[in-house]
Amino acid sequence: MFKDVLSLIGNTPLIQVGFSGPAKFLAKLEYLNPGGSIKDRSALYMIEQAEKEGLLKPGGTIIEASSGNQAIALAMIGAIKKYKVVITLSGEKVSQEKIKAIKAYGAEIVECPLTDSIDDPDSYHNRAKTILTETPNAFMPDQYFNLKNPETYYHSLAPEIWKQTEGKVTHFIAAVGTGGHISGVGKFLKEKDSNIKVIAVDTATSFHQTKGNPKPYKLEGIGIDFNAPCVDEKVIDEFFPVTDEQAIKMLKTMAREHGLLIGGSAGAVAYAGSEYAKQLSEGDLVVMVFADSGRAYLSKNYY
Repeated sequence: MFKDVLSLIGNTPLIQVGFSGPAKFLAKLEYLNPGGSIKDRSALYMIEQAEKEGLLKPGGTIIEASSGNQAIALAMIGAIKKYKVVITLSGEKVSQEKIKAIKAYGAEIVECPLTDSIDDPDSYHNRAKTILTETPNAFMPDQYFNLKNPETYYHSLAPEIWKQTEGKVTHFIAAVGTGGHISGVGKFLKEKDSNIKVIAVDTATSFHQTKGNPKPYKLEGIGIDFNAPCVDEKVIDEFFPVTDEQAIKMLKTMAREHGLLIGGSAGAVAYAGSEYAKQLSEGDLVVMVFADSGRAYLSKNYY
């Protein structure tokens, strides 16, 4: 018996995905965390660290800027730990399923316009920072700039992957947005074996891919849209750009041929994996991270 929902975070299953080719592909099903995504891990870690450091006290308020999954995780955690939760987001991009889930946990949502830059005064990130200064006993995890984000995955997701593969993983493929899990897991794996290849899947039109001249894209939970300190390029061997069209087409393939209803960032990761399958060899063991479920995006008609 588990003490509460938070005790269920982590230890997600690793399953084989039958891509063509001699290499073995495994998917880490992070959408089986209780809040429905990989962000349960970082949200809980950052909140617990803030409690230990006295940055968040009983009865306080958690404030965060999020594209959805971090917000859901924090709303769930806030409900259990009795914190008020205020989330800023851009309703133009975040799916209705995510917005309704955040509200279902009792969190407050402040909708902000979709801006071209996180530095824009009207951006959802800057709005969160403003609310933080106006709210007593408040804490902002600030997932985009908090280095405890990648630290989370170094201590949780990475050891799980290493144990589940018995140390035989040769390639790690994951989406990059805040940079948290790709950097934390990448650091851990490189320390274990520097020959392990770490592939970061990015949107084709992100800030990073266009050298500072980003263009809009549909995918959520993926895309480096500014100089993100949580992205540790020292542990990343390659950035693999994926278009909206490539990722969305892959979502249908994964659902109808593999029985895996996954979200957009996972669709991009799966596409990258299917392309890598063409060049890998027998003995290669690839781990892909499927960060969230397609159930959070059904209203977008991707499937």
